Amino acid sequence: MEENQDIKIIKGFEHVKYSHVQYSQKEMIERSKKFYDWMETRRSVREFSDKPVPKEVIDNILLSASTAPSGAHKQPWTFCVVSNPEIKTKIREAAEKEEYESYTNRMSDEWLDDLKPMATDWKKPFLEIAPYLIIVFKKPFEYDSEGKKRQNYYVSESVGLAAGILITAIHDAGLVTLTHTPSPMNFLQKILERPDNERAFLLLPVGYEAEDVFVPNNRRKGLEEMAFYYD
Repeated sequence: MEENQDIKIIKGFEHVKYSHVQYSQKEMIERSKKFYDWMETRRSVREFSDKPVPKEVIDNILLSASTAPSGAHKQPWTFCVVSNPEIKTKIREAAEKEEYESYTNRMSDEWLDDLKPMATDWKKPFLEIAPYLIIVFKKPFEYDSEGKKRQNYYVSESVGLAAGILITAIHDAGLVTLTHTPSPMNFLQKILERPDNERAFLLLPVGYEAEDVFVPNNRRKGLEEMAFYYD
């Protein structure tokens, strides 16, 4: 039998040969700069249009998110996509209840002062207006075929990486989003009737921006402020 040169057994497990496109140094610099320039245009948006978005776009951005690395390749995430108006209304009502409590009783004066440039408050109409809500759940453990718990590893780190890729894919598709994290978020597990091994991690409204949207003119840290090289 002819040996497959693209498959190798390492410590008893099948591995496949990996190859990746390599670029010249000039092209690497050009590509990395072009990507940065594009990502620099990304902004968190709180005013959405109800213009429909093709479901295939949502499918593709979720598949992109699922390429994230994860502890022991457990992929401890679930993406719930909500477009049903009634469910979106329930989510808005529950989220605004928690947000009102946070803005009036939970947040410190310093926190509220830091939020002032964002011009935001406890009202979250985008939860009903955006065509899609993507709720990212993390899974601390799994159940095997016999119903026994199996631990997942580096769960928050893994799901955070997937969320970052998801946000990037949303921007690359020409759509906008906002990282919404009402606290606590256990109402999402109840409304969506998720199993007991899932915990709400992040809520992302996804769609087009509304007309004439203005966003805070926030300054991002420069390279010299957030990167340190040890040559």
